[in-house]
Amino acid sequence: MHFDAIETPFGKTDKIIGGAGTYISLSASYFASEVNLISVVGDDFPAEYIKLLESKNIDTKGLQIKKGEKSFFWSGKYKNDMNSRDTLVTELNVLENFDPIVPAEYANADFLMLGNLSPQVQLQVIERMKKRPKLIAMDTMNFWMNICMDDLKKTISKVDVLIINDEEARQLSGQYSLKVAAGIILGMGPKYVIIKKGEHGALLFGEGKQFYAPALPLEEVFDPTGAGDTFAGGFIGYLAKVNSTEFADLKNAIIMGSAMASFCVEKFGTEKLLDLNNDIIYQRVREFIELVNFDYTIK
Repeated sequence: MHFDAIETPFGKTDKIIGGAGTYISLSASYFASEVNLISVVGDDFPAEYIKLLESKNIDTKGLQIKKGEKSFFWSGKYKNDMNSRDTLVTELNVLENFDPIVPAEYANADFLMLGNLSPQVQLQVIERMKKRPKLIAMDTMNFWMNICMDDLKKTISKVDVLIINDEEARQLSGQYSLKVAAGIILGMGPKYVIIKKGEHGALLFGEGKQFYAPALPLEEVFDPTGAGDTFAGGFIGYLAKVNSTEFADLKNAIIMGSAMASFCVEKFGTEKLLDLNNDIIYQRVREFIELVNFDYTIK
């Protein structure tokens, strides 16, 4: 949970609320009956925003508020293709020495989503659970591959689902073919790997199977920040809702995550995620179904 300042070809913002914990929690809250948040902020983080999260049935006992310290801050500028960006400012602040405390009420959770932080912090959370969840998913990025690959591989070996983008899959595996890359990554320990391809959808590999979910063509994309985290939140939230780790439900979870991510990019920051409901979400899901549904008889 932190502050972002974002510039895209469609506009720019001052400091707004962002962060993996924020996007994941908000997205998951539309599916899961209970969402427990573990994160850290400074005392500059708005109390009214924490109350807003709580109004979405997000439990914040695991949120540490550090007195006299500042929240993490990131500023970036997206290029015209909206797929690449330049980081302008990164201030770690409270994240520099983050020690994730798992409240007792959280320690028996059945589904765990590890947002994109250092693999050492992610591993600490796993080790502090009282029992192993039914499913552990984690996000990561090339930054951790560059500076602590051994620690990253250790954490990857402990999870069930790894969520990364195509560039990261190629770096982690050393292979260009995403199918070959997925096979190598699965050999590192996870049961499944999800490879995100931005505006080209996402791929799921595992159990000797594969599944492709398209991205929904949108008329306007204002801000891709947080889309991957929103995807992850919808994915884990849906699995918690149906209480399943079956491959068929993972496929459905990817569609739910993709639908949530498609809302996220239509406005700056978390704005679009605050005013959704089941009718809106499942109408978007139906659009995904129609996008790939066809009848054909082999002759």
